Amino acid sequence: MVKRKASLHVKTDLSNIFNNDTSPVFTSPVTAGPSVRTLGKALETVLSQMEAQGMRPRTIDDYNMHVCHFMKIVGDKELDTVTVDDIYEWLSSMDVSNQTKLTRLKCLKAFLGRCFDNGYLRMNFWRSVRIRVDSPVKEGATDREIQVLLSMLDLSKFVELRDATAVLLMYQTGIRVGTLTRLQKKHIDLEEGMLRMDGGILKNHQSLHIPFDDVLKQLLTVLTEQNDMIREEYGTNNELVFVTKQGTAIATSPTNNNIIKRLGKYARTYGLKNINPHALRRGFAKKLLEKGADIALISKALGHGDLAVTTRYLHLDQEEVADSLRKFL
Repeated sequence: MVKRKASLHVKTDLSNIFNNDTSPVFTSPVTAGPSVRTLGKALETVLSQMEAQGMRPRTIDDYNMHVCHFMKIVGDKELDTVTVDDIYEWLSSMDVSNQTKLTRLKCLKAFLGRCFDNGYLRMNFWRSVRIRVDSPVKEGATDREIQVLLSMLDLSKFVELRDATAVLLMYQTGIRVGTLTRLQKKHIDLEEGMLRMDGGILKNHQSLHIPFDDVLKQLLTVLTEQNDMIREEYGTNNELVFVTKQGTAIATSPTNNNIIKRLGKYARTYGLKNINPHALRRGFAKKLLEKGADIALISKALGHGDLAVTTRYLHLDQEEVADSLRKFL
């Protein structure tokens, strides 16, 4: 018989460890202790978890702001005493639109959902709370608005040349403003008049090729020449298509983007309702639809992974639906 090594022989009797009802191994997380039972304590824990997960600071701030407001209205009560009535009391205290209430409610629900996942709550009772909001029809930019804006810009000035090129590029190709800020020379095929974007700069990480016209080709040609001159003057080293006056990137974060700020300024100055990145992208999609493109093609051009997203993106008002149906009579 082979003698077992002493280090492999456990002398302590553990035969009944899993038969003891009081074993801490199976203690329900709901009864984990008073440190997580109040809304305030739960919020501290949830925010710490979000920071550890690398969530955006803005998202974390939204959780903190809306949950703290909820506590201000109903009190820093124990989690298991929070009810649907508390949520409705909180919503009723707000003098804001239903859309704003819905946004805040989603944040509170997300917080309570995390509490549920952590085991602090036994039921997800908040799911029954609803707010009815009539979704407004989001309009896209039109040819007229684009023509008005471009006619007002002085293309002899670098910044306005850059902005005009950015507007036309987003309107003709439907790219997101985040993609625009990452475009490099290698993505612009001037000979073929084509954007050849690799997955590294696109939201869905799939390559996409989109054509553009001769006017945009000319603007891009001049812009790239100006960019080279600026980079040489300021000693900057990058291959970006859209840069600042010092040759640096136009966006330092998702919320600090020169192009977005400039478009907002133009919209206010010239009274143009639909001059913003989302409206330009939506205008691109609607133009394709008006010219007979099917939903599948539009979805591919927009870089959507789901046709349902494209359908919502092309949200049409009643008159637009009626005009479209008339063609089939």
